[in-house]
Amino acid sequence: MACCLTLHAQEEVSYKAKQSYKSWVSLAPKLSDAFCATAEAVRIADNVLLYQQDSGGWPKNIYMPAELSPAELEDVLQAKHDVNESTIDNGATTTEIRYLSRVYQATSQERFAQGALEGIRYLLKAQYPHGGWPQFWPRNYGYYTHITYNDGAMINTMKLLREVYEHKAPYTFVPDSIRQAARIAFDKGIGCILKTQIRQGDQLTVWCAQHDEQTLAPAKARAYELPSLSGAESDDIILLLMSLPNPSEAVKASIEGAVAWLKAHRITGLYRQEFIDEQGRKDYRMAPCPEDDFPCPVLWARFYTLEDNRPFFCDRDGIPRYDLSEIGYERRNGYSWYNTDGEKVLKAYRQWKKKHE
Repeated sequence: MACCLTLHAQEEVSYKAKQSYKSWVSLAPKLSDAFCATAEAVRIADNVLLYQQDSGGWPKNIYMPAELSPAELEDVLQAKHDVNESTIDNGATTTEIRYLSRVYQATSQERFAQGALEGIRYLLKAQYPHGGWPQFWPRNYGYYTHITYNDGAMINTMKLLREVYEHKAPYTFVPDSIRQAARIAFDKGIGCILKTQIRQGDQLTVWCAQHDEQTLAPAKARAYELPSLSGAESDDIILLLMSLPNPSEAVKASIEGAVAWLKAHRITGLYRQEFIDEQGRKDYRMAPCPEDDFPCPVLWARFYTLEDNRPFFCDRDGIPRYDLSEIGYERRNGYSWYNTDGEKVLKAYRQWKKKHE
């Protein structure tokens, strides 16, 4: 109910006006069950259906609660046919499926169930035979066709499909045929994860943020996203593998290899030092911890070289550099180059290890 009250409180400052898509992706899962039964929840759900494309999927970066003018509505209706914008990137499609399912559960209005089912069918159709998912489908060009772990795209999809085949709320309305297909798709996804794990000699390591859909090799995406070992996207992959109730020996070996790599490539002795640059802008540098008792975090770089596990950073020129200060202000501050998420993986691993010893 707190989320519901928050939403209505925002009405005073026109939450129905367009906002960042991140507001929708973070807000939708927090809305209360009580709110999902309201007329306002139904209005938003009808917006969600308006944005659903003929493919069954949704475009990304849309703030769904925004009220639409007649001209905007016409644009949205026209865009339904541009199926090349359907994607699982930035929380798109999975967020909308979950929201429609919750509103259907609360209201029993059939159009929302049908929209959610079409979205699930979209996820099933978009999967490659080897089990991976592209960032966009049916778009068939550019790096959008790569198997995409970046920003949790494939892992979020697999988590939703697992909730579907396990018959968890709000997916209790999903027919058995789709549930069975979701189970098959999830298992194929696990197979793809195992096949794309990068080896260095005989050692299993981690994953790249995206892999070539044909060769399964680490692949480039945007100019500053080069083939690499990912110290960020690999975290959610490992956590998903550790959540499997009866892991095979191959899954156990995958987890052990990935965790060993995380342990070996922790970065210590650095912290984020913020400052104001000569132009009056907020900026930061990675600086040595000033003293032994300074609370310096354990870090991992987002990207490590495939050859020698060296952290690197990249600007829009596509040239790898080995000090964050060597890339420009825009990319330094517009991308996450370090993270601490490996800590939660190592904590979960200790529990997983006890359970499966």
